Amino acid sequence: MTPIERIELAEIEAARARIAGSALRTPLIPLNVHDAPAPIWLKLENLQPIGSFKLRGAGNAMKLASRDTLARGVWTASAGNMAQGVAWMAREMGIRCRVVVPDHAPKTKLEAIERLGGEWVAVPFAEWWRVIETGAFADYDGLFVHPVHDRHVIAGNATIGLEIAEDLPDVARVLVPYGGGGLSAGIASALRAVRPAAKVYGCEVETAAPLTESLRAGRPMQVDYRASFVDGIGSKGLLTAMWPLVSSVLAGAQVVSLREIADAIRLLAVRNRVIAEGAGAASVAAALSGRAGPGPIVCVVSGGNIDAEKLSLILQGGVPA
Repeated sequence: MTPIERIELAEIEAARARIAGSALRTPLIPLNVHDAPAPIWLKLENLQPIGSFKLRGAGNAMKLASRDTLARGVWTASAGNMAQGVAWMAREMGIRCRVVVPDHAPKTKLEAIERLGGEWVAVPFAEWWRVIETGAFADYDGLFVHPVHDRHVIAGNATIGLEIAEDLPDVARVLVPYGGGGLSAGIASALRAVRPAAKVYGCEVETAAPLTESLRAGRPMQVDYRASFVDGIGSKGLLTAMWPLVSSVLAGAQVVSLREIADAIRLLAVRNRVIAEGAGAASVAAALSGRAGPGPIVCVVSGGNIDAEKLSLILQGGVPA
């Protein structure tokens, strides 16, 4: 993969115009917690039609592709949310969609892929990660939309940064769930262009935090990976091709525990009536910890696709195994 070093403001602005008919401009609302360590705002990407921000990047990449390119269909590798973004757009464009998912992908997300007309095949995590790294899967052809390493996907994701800057001009920090870097680096690229004083941090879960280790080492690192209910972020390593962009635009990383994320999911549901999945609540968990610094802080709630059984357990005070 060719390293991505910079996403230009013109690309992001063009993406916003391109996806305007597909992705929502989501609201920015205050977190209803009076004793929070700083003023906290929620960017509610869980309100997108597919329940996550992925519609932005998938929409931009697919709308830029030619009809000839799309003739054999489209495919991606995803734990569920990017799959839904690609499947939604494929249904809108009348083309076939196929998805490679890791074998721990949640039932809620797999059912959503099928509901949107997509097909999926589950493979062991190690094999799935090889697809992420190589962009190749022997059984599939057609247009591959990489969930992370695609400048058109990143530019689509970056439109969130433009909206944040317009809705909260004095934003000091933006906390973004970190999976592969396409969301956080996109938002940071937009804010660097229009609100350079705002600092963007990637938020990771303790069971898989390659960004933290990579920033500490000054190079892409591999880490021990443990699957958890926080399935939308976390991996065994930082993608080498994303390192130039990620390391240049992110101010740092925040690591939170499974307990902190579960507590944040419950708080969002009780205080704001917002349903977040594990990845989507990681940013809120980081803000509530007080480790992110002074505000105003914007937490990107990246998605809300959580299994009902897991949500029920969390609302009762538990942490899913």
